[in-house]
Amino acid sequence: MAYWRLFYHFVWSTKLRRPLITEAIEAPLYKIIVAKAEEVGALVHAVGGVEDHVHLVASVPPAVSLSEFINRVKGSSSHFVNHALDMPFAWQAEYGVLSFGGKQLSFVVQYVKRQREHHRDGTTLPGLEVTHGRGESSR
Repeated sequence: MAYWRLFYHFVWSTKLRRPLITEAIEAPLYKIIVAKAEEVGALVHAVGGVEDHVHLVASVPPAVSLSEFINRVKGSSSHFVNHALDMPFAWQAEYGVLSFGGKQLSFVVQYVKRQREHHRDGTTLPGLEVTHGRGESSR
């Protein structure tokens, strides 16, 4: 078995940044995101977000490309909301991904778990709120 220790912080938004992630769908949506990520072989460290975007901290095995991984997670979760929850739902095509070291894992996990608080209090960190591959801020 190969040894790998890779940490990624993914961020992606709802289509047109619509506030579609309500309290009613947040828990089942996050559960599907985690289930699909684990099905692909990833280890999920945290998932969180607000009404218009999601953050996912995961270790993705090197045999899986990051674009394949995120496309499968986004596709599965969008399908779930549209069909199982019977709501019109879509993600933007873009996403952001950052790599980081093991020493930063605890900090990034806590940041993701406290997304609502950070957005409410204006304490977001622009470097961790990217939603596009070009490093653009989510706001």
